[in-house]
Amino acid sequence: REVNLKQNHLKETSTIMATRAAVLTSTRAIGGTLQAVTRPVAARQVGVIGTAPVRWLNIHEYQAHNLMKKYGINTPTSTVADSPGSVAEAAGQFSDGCVVKAQVLAGGRGKGHFDNGLQGGVHVVGSADEAVQMASQMLGANLITKQTGAEGRPCNKVMLVEKVNIKKEFYLAILMDRASNGPVVLASTEGGMDIEAVAAETPDAIITHPVDVTKGLSFEAALGIANDLGLGGAAPDAADQIVNLYKLFLENDATSIEINPLGLLDDGRVCFLDAKFNFDDNAQYRNKELFELRDSSQENPLDVIAAAADLNYIGLDGSIGCLVNGAGLAMATMDIIKLHGGTPANFLDVGGGATTEQVQAAFELITSDPSVNCIFVNIFGGIMRCDVIAAGVIAAARNLKLKIPVVVRLKGTRVEEAKVLLANSELDLIACDDLDTAAGVAVKISEIRNLAAEANLDVKLRTSTDFDEWLKDHSMLTGL
Repeated sequence: REVNLKQNHLKETSTIMATRAAVLTSTRAIGGTLQAVTRPVAARQVGVIGTAPVRWLNIHEYQAHNLMKKYGINTPTSTVADSPGSVAEAAGQFSDGCVVKAQVLAGGRGKGHFDNGLQGGVHVVGSADEAVQMASQMLGANLITKQTGAEGRPCNKVMLVEKVNIKKEFYLAILMDRASNGPVVLASTEGGMDIEAVAAETPDAIITHPVDVTKGLSFEAALGIANDLGLGGAAPDAADQIVNLYKLFLENDATSIEINPLGLLDDGRVCFLDAKFNFDDNAQYRNKELFELRDSSQENPLDVIAAAADLNYIGLDGSIGCLVNGAGLAMATMDIIKLHGGTPANFLDVGGGATTEQVQAAFELITSDPSVNCIFVNIFGGIMRCDVIAAGVIAAARNLKLKIPVVVRLKGTRVEEAKVLLANSELDLIACDDLDTAAGVAVKISEIRNLAAEANLDVKLRTSTDFDEWLKDHSMLTGL
C-alpha cells in the first residue's frame, strides 16, 4: 500500500511539474510571478493545499544594496537605522529630505499598512524631523501586505534613501528557470509596478534572455538587453551594471534577483533603486558570511526551530501531528490519514540519520501547534534505526510531560529492540504494526478529542487490555 501511494505521488508530481513548465513558458512568468507559481506546487507535493516555506535565503533591501555596492553596481546613497535616535542622526546627511522604507521581508510594502494604523511602508519626507516622526511609527510595529498574512511581519529597521529624479523606470531580474535549464535575464520597460500584472496583461512587454551558465553573460548580450529597453546613451553603462549583477547572482548562488525599479535618472545615470534577492539554502556551506544576514524575526518561529534541528518541517492546518522518516513515506502517511477522514497538522521528515535529540526536537515542534490533538509516528527503518526513534519518543514523552496521545508504527532495522523499549517505558504509547490500522487509530483518537473539546470536556485515552483483539475486529478505543 505504501509503495502504491508513493507511486501515485510521483505521477502527480510529474504532472504538476509539467504543468508548471507550461505555465512559465506561456506566461513568461518572472520574479514574484515565478515564486507565486512555485510555492503552491511545493505545498501540493505534500498532499495538501497550503503555503510551503521558502527554500532560500531572503535578505533585506538594505543588505541587498550593500551587496550590490561590493560589485560596483550603482545604488542611491542610503543608510539603515533601528531607533528614532539613530534615524535622527542618519537623516542629517540628506539635506532635502529622504525616502523612509520599512525593512520587512515582503513584497507590496508601499501598499501595505501597519497594525497601528499607519498606511504604507514607504514614505517620502522633507526633513530629518519628518523622518524621525515617520520612522517612530514604523519601528516596532507589524507591516501587513498581500504577502505577509493577517499578522504581518515586524519592522525592526528602516532604510533611509536619498531622493533621486527619475526620468524613466524599468524592470530587471535574473532568476533560475527550469525551461531554460539555467539562468535567464528578464527585463521590461514597465518598471515600478506589479510585474505579475505586466506578465499577465502584456507579456510582449517582457524581454527574455536565457544565459548559458558555462559561458556567462557577455557585455554584448547585456548591451543588447539595454538597447531593447531603449536606454539610449546610457546603454553601455547599463550593460556593465547588468554584467556585474549577473556576476553577483552566480558567485552567491542566487535563485532570483529582482530590481524594481531600475531607474534612468535625469542626469543620465542608471541606478538600481529597489532590490529583492533570494539565495539557495543548499549553498549555505560555501556562503556562510552571506547566510549570517538571515533575519529569523521575519520567519515563522517553528521554521526557525526546525532549521536549527536540521528537520524538514512544514506546518499545515490539521489536527494530527506526523513524525516520519523520508519524504515519500511522509507524503504517503498524510495521504492515508486523509483517506481515513483525518487531517495532517504538518509534514515532518526527520531524515535517515536522526538522533534522539532530533526526535525530541521534532516532538517539541509538533506539540507547539495548539491544534494538534494526536501524534502519529511512522518510521520505516532502513538507514534509520527504529530503536533510536523509540528512545527519542520515550525521552520526549517524559521530558515534555506529554499529554497528547501518540500512535507509534515502526518497521525495519532493530524494530524488535524498539518494541522492547516501548513496552518497558511504562508510558501509554499506542503501538501498531500495520500502517492502515495505525492511521485509522490516529484519526479515531483525533475525532474523539475534537468531540470532547466541542463539549468542553477533558478526555484521556488509553488502550484497552484486549487491544490486540481490537486490531483484528476494528472495535473502538476505550475513552475515559
